Amino acid sequence: METIVFFKYQGTGNDFVIIDNRELTFDKNNVELIARLCDRKFGIGADGLMLLENHETLDFTMVYYNADGNESSMCGNGGRCLVSFAQFLGIVKEEANFVAIDGFHQAHVLNDGIVSLQMSKVSLVEVFPGHVFTNTGSPHHVQLTDDLDHTDVFTQGRAIRNKLYGKEGANINFVEPQEGNVFKVRTYERGVEGETLSCGTGVTAVALAMHSTKQPPDKEVILLTLGGELKVKYRPTPQGYEDIWLTGPAVQVFKGEIEA
Repeated sequence: METIVFFKYQGTGNDFVIIDNRELTFDKNNVELIARLCDRKFGIGADGLMLLENHETLDFTMVYYNADGNESSMCGNGGRCLVSFAQFLGIVKEEANFVAIDGFHQAHVLNDGIVSLQMSKVSLVEVFPGHVFTNTGSPHHVQLTDDLDHTDVFTQGRAIRNKLYGKEGANINFVEPQEGNVFKVRTYERGVEGETLSCGTGVTAVALAMHSTKQPPDKEVILLTLGGELKVKYRPTPQGYEDIWLTGPAVQVFKGEIEA
């Protein structure tokens, strides 16, 4: 048995197990172990697991796994939490530059534990009858509802995820516009295969989807998730969207050890 030192972080209720893997001691190919660590009954419990690793020229490398144990696409809230963890370790101060599976990211640590993360450029937002699809580091389906509180996100999200997007799947976001530039969002996440309290790439996709369908009046959007408030700002261009920033809290919950 090996003792694994881990940290638990959350960003608007989107929670993660984080491990300092700069010495490359963690077995990244052990899908069962990663899934067990994320299991809320038999492990630590989390929406995903992240490893912080060294990078030759940047501050660090982000490696992200879904709760099912498989390496996944970009996680916005996870990226913000990993930046906060890097600051905790003394790797960065107020600014971070790192690489994730979708490429280079920059981030700023603001006051009161708020982290602002620059997301990847988005060149394509596809508008279909009844929904919008885009990839903000992870694939996202966005559709409007007028009664979000009573939407069966698990059942409807799972059905859309499998029917429209097959084995690979996509994340399914349900959105209810509020006044002005405010939107309420609930998300069914693939890999977790259930609703999470928040999804960073999801609210980013919602902001761009709403702009592409002429919903928000300005270029900074407030997204209200079950776990709290996030902000997304962006710059539309003829090629899509650039200067996309996801901003919100990133909080260390606790540190622990587990036998594996």
